[in-house]
Amino acid sequence: QVRLAESGGRLVQAGGSLRLSCAASGDTVGRKVMAWFRQAPGKDREFVAAISWGGLATYYTDSVKGRFTISRDNAANTVSLQMKDLQPEDTAIYYCAARRDASWTALVQEQLYLDWGQGTQVTVSS
Repeated sequence: QVRLAESGGRLVQAGGSLRLSCAASGDTVGRKVMAWFRQAPGKDREFVAAISWGGLATYYTDSVKGRFTISRDNAANTVSLQMKDLQPEDTAIYYCAARRDASWTALVQEQLYLDWGQGTQVTVSS
């Protein structure tokens, strides 16, 4: 089991940028697909982005393509989400999640991610 801790969330104005970080401990994330999800107030948690264990493949939900970039540093056991051109609809709690394997399928299904962080709040003001 891997323990995940997100950081970097804060209040930012529309059009601004943020970089979220996810630090893993307890187990390496080196052979696991990692992802970011988010949950806006009153809404279900939704998939944002995923990255393959080697970092060569990424996948994004349509609403963040071209604005968000997911990356990882397996040596440092971290995953990051660089966000630019933030909009009020990006306001949410952002969660880091880990699969238990390297399978690059069904990436948006949160049930397949078994380890989760506590989340970090991102608020975008208009």
